[in-house]
Amino acid sequence: QGQLVESGGGLVQAGTSLRLSCVASGRTFTSNTMGWFRQAPEKEREFVAAIRWIGGVTKYADSVQGRFTISRDDAKNTLYLQMNSLKPDDTAVYYCAARGARPITDQATGYTTWGQGTQVTVSS
Repeated sequence: QGQLVESGGGLVQAGTSLRLSCVASGRTFTSNTMGWFRQAPEKEREFVAAIRWIGGVTKYADSVQGRFTISRDDAKNTLYLQMNSLKPDDTAVYYCAARGARPITDQATGYTTWGQGTQVTVSS
């Protein structure tokens, strides 16, 4: 099944940046579509960004388009989320997820492997 472990969260001020990492272990996730989701208190988990390993095709939620960048390092089996110009509304637990060698989807139900999450808190 493999394991995903996120890191890089923290407490930051609005307007600053953070980079989240998601290290995959247990099996290779090369050729997998990988995604980032987030969940704020009392809200449903929502799609943030995804990248298809083959070709590097990406997709972003409208709310983060132009501010966040998803990328990956195959050699390190690591997925990243660079978050710039952070806003208080970005406060949430951020999760990475994998869905096999399939096209990108923004539906959380389409992902089969999940990390434990990392907290991002943006103060105003």
